[in-house]
Amino acid sequence: MLAVLDDPKLQSWYPAALFAVCVAALGLALHAQWVLGLEPCNLCLYQRVPYGLVGLFAGAAMVRPDPAARRAVVWLAAVSFAAGAAVAVYHVGVEQHWWASAVCGGDVSSVGSTKDLLAGLSAKPEKSCDAVDWTFLGLSMATYNAGVSAVLAIACWAAATRMKRV
Repeated sequence: MLAVLDDPKLQSWYPAALFAVCVAALGLALHAQWVLGLEPCNLCLYQRVPYGLVGLFAGAAMVRPDPAARRAVVWLAAVSFAAGAAVAVYHVGVEQHWWASAVCGGDVSSVGSTKDLLAGLSAKPEKSCDAVDWTFLGLSMATYNAGVSAVLAIACWAAATRMKRV
């Protein structure tokens, strides 16, 4: 079944496919933010990083069609998407109140003076990571991202292990 991954012609399309997936994922996140008005929390923003990183390197690999670069990008994608899945699972745990977030929440340690405190009162408060604004079939965006990122990590790992060393 994985023998199809051995085709060099198919492998030459991996960077373009990764780039398209990353553009689509980031486009969906930005659409949810700017069009639908769903404000992202810090963990939501961190979940976008792997897509941006992989998209950047996949775009570079498209410009320089080198088999070694393609293989490196696919390995980078596997690791990045695995990290993204881990962040998404952590976010789901925060949303479900399985654990508290070390990333989101009120931190008063940065207040140095009364002037800083008063200046912070007029600032917009950051969105809490445990607040779920949108669900589909009872699952949050972080839950969907955990699944998508895990599938992408496994697919990239499978593809990278089938690519020949150059």
